[in-house]
Amino acid sequence: MRAILMASAALLALAGAARADQRFEAVLEGQAILPANTLVQPPADAPADARVAGKFAGPGNRRVDAAGSIAGTTGPAPNGRPTGLSFPFQGQAVQGFSGIKPVGGEPGAYWVLTDNGFGNKRNSPDALLMLHKIRPDFRTGAVAVERTIFLSDPERRVPFRIAHEGTERRYLTGSDFDIESIQPVGGGFWIGDEFGPFLIQVDGEGRVQRVVETVVDGRPIRSPDHPDLSLPASPTATVAFEAQRSGGYEGLAASPDGSRLYALLEKPLFAGAGAAEGPFLRIVEFDTARGAWTGRVLRFRLAEGATSIGDFNMVDDRRALVIERDDGEGDPARACTAGTAPPACFHSPAKVKRISLVDLGEADAEGFVRKIGHIDLMAIRDPEGVARQRGDIAPDAPRDRFAFPFFTIENVAVVDADHIIVGNDNNLPFSAGRHLTRADDNELILLRVPEFLRAR
Repeated sequence: MRAILMASAALLALAGAARADQRFEAVLEGQAILPANTLVQPPADAPADARVAGKFAGPGNRRVDAAGSIAGTTGPAPNGRPTGLSFPFQGQAVQGFSGIKPVGGEPGAYWVLTDNGFGNKRNSPDALLMLHKIRPDFRTGAVAVERTIFLSDPERRVPFRIAHEGTERRYLTGSDFDIESIQPVGGGFWIGDEFGPFLIQVDGEGRVQRVVETVVDGRPIRSPDHPDLSLPASPTATVAFEAQRSGGYEGLAASPDGSRLYALLEKPLFAGAGAAEGPFLRIVEFDTARGAWTGRVLRFRLAEGATSIGDFNMVDDRRALVIERDDGEGDPARACTAGTAPPACFHSPAKVKRISLVDLGEADAEGFVRKIGHIDLMAIRDPEGVARQRGDIAPDAPRDRFAFPFFTIENVAVVDADHIIVGNDNNLPFSAGRHLTRADDNELILLRVPEFLRAR
């Protein structure tokens, strides 16, 4: 009997190990680069204010009209580093991809989303919201921008005042929404926002059809940037909100048939007294036909050291990819030491940059989805030496290893049964994770991960 019990325990241990979150290898098969300073001109009928973007992104958000007069940096002294790009920009920056999805029926083409502009509501009123159809060529390393769709509200579906309220087309800006995730559904798009947080439905031309408030566990969820909230008149009074600033819908996945959306918050909700409810995020299910939340809420547990997620896309009807990340950028081997300081080193280098595979169809009693496995974006294999740029790395770094050491990595999608595509948000002109003193480009990498995509 004792032998039988020991054998049973061993089998259970093996089964548990097989179901544990395990690491899989990723092999680099291509790297395509869209240069950081890639601009597009605003539509001819857009307000003149949109011709120069970033006028309020400098110190104190005070107006600076002269293009190129403010030097971009990764932050204030003593730890900030120059990025080599100056703003305001003469035109609209294509930068900042914050969501990706393959274009149906067009292999090799992808929808990508440019996020709110320069990082927050105050500094982005002249940044137009837009999405693009792009085509990375992993043979040449180039990225073609084939189409740009500017978001607008000509039918006045947005229920609050927007920056271009009095205009005919009512183009949307980074002061109206912070768009961070995208899913093409039914000839148009559903977009996840962080200011509300809201879900926004737009048609194929980018015109708003509806704006949906967030409800979790039967209660409304708002961030400090929700348009209904205002600063109290008393310095001792407080404003109640549940979502963190820049903690809204960074991830938005869709079921294969488009009937369900799974909206994933970037950061934990507040539980009270300013404390997060735990090291986990909420996944909220949405019925696209009814245009309403279903009431189903799941939980995603963050990996140790991760502070937020960057993107979320389905693999099939129950498994999904999630980017997890910390707030660091740059090669850890070039970290600042007692004898070095920025800009000669990275003050807070990247540590946790990974893609997790989860099973939404298998949740425990508390609603936590099961993590199947992950790949480490800081340790990608490159046996063929296909990387086009590695940046500022240690002199003795192995040439058959490649890292994706960006502050914000916000794009992941399945390409085929063996490959995924991954991209960064370069936060133009404020991020420099590839090089010490050069603004990050928009990079797209093709990773071969057959075992990862087949894991269950």
